[in-house]
Amino acid sequence: MKSDLFSTENMAQQATVPGMTLQNAKSIKYAVNGEMHARQGSMIAFRGNLQFERKGQGIGGMLKRAVTGEGLPLMAVRGQGEAWFAHEAANCFIVDIEQGDALTISGRNVLCFDATLSYEIKTVKGAGMTGGGLFNSLFTGYGKLGVICDGSPIVIPVSHQQPVFVDTDAVVGWSAQLHTSLHRSQSVGSMIRGGSGEAVQLKLEGEGFVIVRPSELTPQKATQN
Repeated sequence: MKSDLFSTENMAQQATVPGMTLQNAKSIKYAVNGEMHARQGSMIAFRGNLQFERKGQGIGGMLKRAVTGEGLPLMAVRGQGEAWFAHEAANCFIVDIEQGDALTISGRNVLCFDATLSYEIKTVKGAGMTGGGLFNSLFTGYGKLGVICDGSPIVIPVSHQQPVFVDTDAVVGWSAQLHTSLHRSQSVGSMIRGGSGEAVQLKLEGEGFVIVRPSELTPQKATQN
């Protein structure tokens, strides 16, 4: 049988080392030798001797998820084999987190990660209880994190001289050392006239970066995640 479908770039190759690699722009391959963690329901294929188990977040994690809606439903993948992960054909990226690094990221943008990474739901400082995406996931430790994004992400440097303002529905993540606060860019008069649709943004200050997606979160996707 012959077809472009069977081209080398589409064929899955046997893994030579354990861990996470990009299969293509829309999926991540993980050669499991022990344990790793992934978003529930994100496994699209596997081979080998693997077990998939729902991963609890503890009482504190469950309470935060109930209050914030941000929680990340996870599963533990254990054994020896290869598994492929994807979510709604979103673009996939791998972030190498080193000891001492800290990355704040929206739970809706997490696909999978090494078991050596620590994960905790955190309230975004200065953001209060208003808006979306203000309760994010803090990743620390060392290892690889698989991130998903609808469309091509934009990484914007943040400096003391140039703070960055981002829509809370479009933000993917940022350097955890950045200072965050809410910024109101719409006047009272504009709000009375119906508003611009851009009333409040998340302000990030300090030295680091922020990652945004090229569209705002739709109500349908907000309900699903």
